[in-house]
Amino acid sequence: MNENAWRAILAALSDDSARVVYAHAVLGEPIAPVLAGLAPSRARRVTAALTSAGLLVETADGYAVSPSVFADALAVAPRPARPTGVDRFFTDGRLTDYPSRAGDRREVLATVASRILTGGERLTEPEINERLSAIVDDVAAIRRYLVDEGLIERTRSGTEYALARP
Repeated sequence: MNENAWRAILAALSDDSARVVYAHAVLGEPIAPVLAGLAPSRARRVTAALTSAGLLVETADGYAVSPSVFADALAVAPRPARPTGVDRFFTDGRLTDYPSRAGDRREVLATVASRILTGGERLTEPEINERLSAIVDDVAAIRRYLVDEGLIERTRSGTEYALARP
């Protein structure tokens, strides 16, 4: 089986008639009556699609379900690379998991701070909230964590935020 075997499986199962035939086979029901209800050329195309995808195997008695087709397809399919470092806490640029380890939290917060502010830039609270909302769900909590961690600072008047000086 090759790494694109899943494509043939999905293509075969995208056909309504093939899905019905395959469902009967999976449930241990005879598929001959279902195939008999199709035009002969259609029945041949359905069985050809299901067998070429490896979903059904031809036997002396007709067809049987291939017991390992899905496991085999998954075994050879390429696995997506898992994010590492701070990226593992973000999905599509949004913070989806807040880390429990202090070191990871610090890195995540530093990443968020660098994404919302540049050196010398000052933002009002509504402006910083708007930028944070593009990255996090709980804007107020993350803004507070950024200040508590010393990554951003509020002006004395409390009306603006900026990156903390190193």
